[in-house]
Amino acid sequence: MIASPRGGACQSGAVLREWPNDTWGQIEITGTGVNRPTIDDVAALAGVARTTVSRVLNKQPNVREEVRAKVMQAVEKLGYRVNLQARNLAGRKGLRITMVHASDFDTEPNSYFSSALELGATRAGAGLGVQLLNQVVNQNDPGAAADIVARLSDDQCDGAILTPPFSDNQDLLRTLRGLGIAVVCIAAAPQSEGLAMVLGIDDYRAGHDIGAHLVAQGHRQFGFIKGLKGHVSAETRYDGFLSALADAGLGETSVSPVRGNFTFKSGYECAQALLANGRKLTALVCANDDMAAGALLAAHKQGLAIPQDVAITGFDDTPVSEIVWPPLTTIHQPLRRMGARAVERLVEAVSDLGERHGREVLGHDLVVRDSSFSVP
Repeated sequence: MIASPRGGACQSGAVLREWPNDTWGQIEITGTGVNRPTIDDVAALAGVARTTVSRVLNKQPNVREEVRAKVMQAVEKLGYRVNLQARNLAGRKGLRITMVHASDFDTEPNSYFSSALELGATRAGAGLGVQLLNQVVNQNDPGAAADIVARLSDDQCDGAILTPPFSDNQDLLRTLRGLGIAVVCIAAAPQSEGLAMVLGIDDYRAGHDIGAHLVAQGHRQFGFIKGLKGHVSAETRYDGFLSALADAGLGETSVSPVRGNFTFKSGYECAQALLANGRKLTALVCANDDMAAGALLAAHKQGLAIPQDVAITGFDDTPVSEIVWPPLTTIHQPLRRMGARAVERLVEAVSDLGERHGREVLGHDLVVRDSSFSVP
């Protein structure tokens, strides 16, 4: 059984949700689709590349007869059955993909993360003749992973796009792989790469970029508002930030970290706590833009000038980062492109034309705005 998340607390006393890695449990599911042989199994048995298997199964030329024979022998021995729906996708019509959004039903949703992914996926799917379904699952439900398996089975989907923290759930990925469902994971841990295709930016480098920027502006004392515990990509951003400080000869003692939950409210409450603890901080770094917007409000309410008294940075480059005052320095994460690329990779995988696991890194940019500049 999958345990529910533990409660956590910001220094302000606000109770927040944490999602520890060790609470994910085993998912038991049976069915005719479990552990069915894949094209990768055929390739391994025949001793050829999966693209060679695909050429043989699609009766393409330029394959030696002895290789073709080895592949067909492997197909027969394993009982591999070609996905006829995928092979008959003339123009890739009829493919069904489900995007699974994680949500905390007890708090406000992230203002842009899910909608940007969905927008990118929808636009790409329209051009590829893909039917895109969206499912919202409560990440705090102990049965969330089993619920996802049931929903994807009911949807009769060919592929799935998982967002954090579900994209980090190894048991869930193994179950979906056994069911023959191709999966793309958004911003997942390295461990997911062996079970699914992972799409994301280099979070470590992005965190380093934020840290290097603030150090170059003269900052030496920092507050850092983290995201949910167990959210691997966000934790990696913090590691990258620390590495930038280390490059400048600064240690962890120069940082006061607290944990938020990616919401505006948690950013506001955590910033209040950081700014009231008596330590002179010149920069507040936030793991996403929603929390950074909350931190801005907390600083304004305390009469602080931004960035003269305290610089504030976010992450994601969501629309809110441009409309708050002052506009936020942040990391541009190409969320719409990520959603589109997820659909493209799934179409390739289901059609046996692309890999079903590995990692694709998309580029990011440091966007410097008025919320951070030189310390006087």
